[in-house]
Amino acid sequence: MPIRIPDDLPAVKTLLDENIFVMTEKRAITQDIRPLKILLLNLMPKKIETETQLSRLLGNSPLQVDFEFIHTKSHKSKNTSAEHLFTFYKLFDDVKDKTFDGMIITGAPVELMEFEQVEYWEELCEIMEWSKTHVHSTLHICWGAQAGLYYHYGIKKRTLSKKLFGVYPHKADYKKSILFRGFDDEFMVPQSRYTTILKEDVQNVKGLKILASSPEAGVYAITTKEGKQIFVTGHSEYDANTLKNEYLRDIEAGLDIDVPKNYFKDDDPDKEPIVSWRAHANLLFSNWLNYFVYQTTPYDLTEIK
Repeated sequence: MPIRIPDDLPAVKTLLDENIFVMTEKRAITQDIRPLKILLLNLMPKKIETETQLSRLLGNSPLQVDFEFIHTKSHKSKNTSAEHLFTFYKLFDDVKDKTFDGMIITGAPVELMEFEQVEYWEELCEIMEWSKTHVHSTLHICWGAQAGLYYHYGIKKRTLSKKLFGVYPHKADYKKSILFRGFDDEFMVPQSRYTTILKEDVQNVKGLKILASSPEAGVYAITTKEGKQIFVTGHSEYDANTLKNEYLRDIEAGLDIDVPKNYFKDDDPDKEPIVSWRAHANLLFSNWLNYFVYQTTPYDLTEIK
């Protein structure tokens, strides 16, 4: 089954070129199946890139997904046009009276700031509080995961000595987790962050369970009971060239940045990246959508608690 997104969204052409099944809004309204309603709070600066990455992953599923986008009103985007936001995005005020099967909160390039110093922190807190009663399962990504763990459970992020940057091997700590059903014993995940979450801080919170981690990258996936909230510290949604573009951006800015680990062939930035995470990225989002959203969400969304 396809993902349903606005007919004119830039992602549509990209996904169709990749043979991802996209259903137009016009065709979708003629079907008698209730699609899963997924809300994306996009905090990334390059919103078109992020919405395309996530649409690609959610579209690789037998389920019909109705994908809606929101952005924060308390921050003016510098990297996405006002026209694009006006056409394809809503504000929280526009959706706060609705309920959703699932929600994704993305990362954001603000991790070296204290949470309370982030321009839209109060608005984000309002959205995260709302998600507890209006969303069946919320998936938090990277800084979004750190923000969620801090807001909901008081877990602080810790600054690393240098940027964690590259593609790292991970493993499931809880092998019975259905979020990682079908995964290999070791799987690769892109990471790009200056901060981390300590394992012991998570273990000290009743109701949280660590599902997967990495010897080098630390805790990767955390869940609450029954997956009402899931926190993922990496960027499985990244495209082949996302880390490359971040590396070139940092070099151009004069930052002291290492070559992303396990990414370029022979660790040579003049060679092409090797994509080693795509299959598991698709499986991760398919498992979340199937087991934590579709299989357990009420047909009547007003029954979400």
